[in-house]
Amino acid sequence: MSSQQRSSAGPRQDEYRILHEADLRGYLARLPSVAARLGGAPASWSISEVGDGNLNLVFIVKGAAGGIAVKQALPYVRLVGESWPLPLSRSHYEYLALTHQARLAPGLVPAVLHHNEGLALVVMELIEPHIIMRKGLIDGMLYPRFVGDIATFLARTLFFSSDLALPAARKKEEIAAFAGNHALCKITEDLIFTDPYRVAEQNRWTQPWLDATAAAFREDLDLHAAISRLKHKFLNAPEALIHGDLHTGSIMVTEGSTVVIDPEFAFYGPMGFDIGAVIANLLMSYLASAGHERSPGGRRLFEVWVLETIENVWTEFAREFLELWRTEAHGDAYPQTLFPGAAGAARLEAERQAYMERLFGDTVGFSAAKIIRRILGLAHNADFELIEDPKQRAICEARSLRLARAMMVDTASFGSIGAVTKAAWEARDWQPDFPNESRH
Repeated sequence: MSSQQRSSAGPRQDEYRILHEADLRGYLARLPSVAARLGGAPASWSISEVGDGNLNLVFIVKGAAGGIAVKQALPYVRLVGESWPLPLSRSHYEYLALTHQARLAPGLVPAVLHHNEGLALVVMELIEPHIIMRKGLIDGMLYPRFVGDIATFLARTLFFSSDLALPAARKKEEIAAFAGNHALCKITEDLIFTDPYRVAEQNRWTQPWLDATAAAFREDLDLHAAISRLKHKFLNAPEALIHGDLHTGSIMVTEGSTVVIDPEFAFYGPMGFDIGAVIANLLMSYLASAGHERSPGGRRLFEVWVLETIENVWTEFAREFLELWRTEAHGDAYPQTLFPGAAGAARLEAERQAYMERLFGDTVGFSAAKIIRRILGLAHNADFELIEDPKQRAICEARSLRLARAMMVDTASFGSIGAVTKAAWEARDWQPDFPNESRH
């Protein structure tokens, strides 16, 4: 048994209770390896609750020798309250995903120090001096290591959990291990693929400027058909173990390091969902940038970098994924014995390219879905929300919605990542006509 496995076993698996500061201090003091990592007397440890997400409690604990992060699931959606119950088992799936990702992409996820399934609690290394990527992007920061790190994370976690790398029986066992995380999948299925396109109590948008757009999206049958196709794929394509919520709020960065956090939505789903989530959040950062300008054109260098980053994320991911396929393909898909000799190798390479084209199409569609839900649905992005002038915020959001609709309904016209960034660049200066503005 490894030291991590012994730590995960812990002194006991407690019955669930919400841990407050005094409870947490006493609990951590009973974990020898964690207490040693913190150092000093437990009474001297500083404990602060820093969770600003939608679901969980997150504590930062610091002692004389170091610090840790502690995450505990709540039995409800924190953003809404006890009226929206949620299974605690999501903490277990997050633990499974973190340990899986650590094997495949070492150094790109936080190390797990302790897990208590009964308390729905995970203790992890404290990622310092990193900040949430979204906060840095809002401030116009550039992250030169991000492309290489996120491309490696995506390529390795997706490829090595797919049928290209795994025998079919092993893949099915892995699917089963995560199949119980359906409550988190249901959140995605409703909030991303359904609610923004219908009347839903928890939907919200920047009023009154986006009222007409929101109404149009609820009547747009072409859009409804396109999002339904994407939802069907999400429901029926267990291609690989996906993070499930890979936005810039789930990535911590410095200029020289990237760490992916919060994989509690993990399950076996379509690869394009994760890739599309990254690209969607970069597109939103780009199109929100005008709202954070202090002077006209003051963020142009940042915006050029974001567009280049979007292109490079896909290009570098595709390069690394294809290289893994050429060198590490030990799964039951595309058996080498069916492609003998030089002619077979050439035909298989053509299949690889066709596979990547299909994956790119999925990525474009899922990216559009993620943009729309962050503007017309329940949970929004700070990229837009922190734009103080509501009309300017609405302008940035309207540009994003226009781009997203085109990407979803006319995906085939986006044949390359360059076509996506070109459309985003064109959307950057488009001026919407708000029919409801006179009522404000």
